Amino acid sequence: MAKKFKKIRIEPDFIYQDEVVQKFINCLMRNGKKELARKIVYGSFDIIEKETKQDPLKVFHAAIKEVTPEVEVRPQRVGGATYQVPKEVSPRRGLSLAIRWLIQAAKSKKGKPMEKKLVEEIILASKGEGEAVRKKINVHKMAQANKAFAYLAK
Repeated sequence: MAKKFKKIRIEPDFIYQDEVVQKFINCLMRNGKKELARKIVYGSFDIIEKETKQDPLKVFHAAIKEVTPEVEVRPQRVGGATYQVPKEVSPRRGLSLAIRWLIQAAKSKKGKPMEKKLVEEIILASKGEGEAVRKKINVHKMAQANKAFAYLAK
């Protein structure tokens, strides 16, 4: 039986009073350097505001919405064989995956400061383009290809 964990509520960030931004900062943070992660995120939000002339929070939320997957494939063992079974993603896990994919896509770009890489990825994702959106599309294609095994889902 799986253990139920108490969900920890994250306090909203200082500037935008948004829990999703705070979660993004926490995921971006490495080695406990939260102030550096904040500087990167807020700096990239300033650049987004200058480039798009829109509210950076709206652009950020649009990007998160575009990247959040609806289904994913999970391996499930049935009688000695392992099948990739498509399963629906909970909103909480979807948000976590979207944040992780955005950060990974930004980190995979080379030759620029992290702020600029993050700006590029967030703006592209808000338009439905970019590496993170491509990752979501690939996950959906995998789920579509394996929907024959959907009956195995618990």
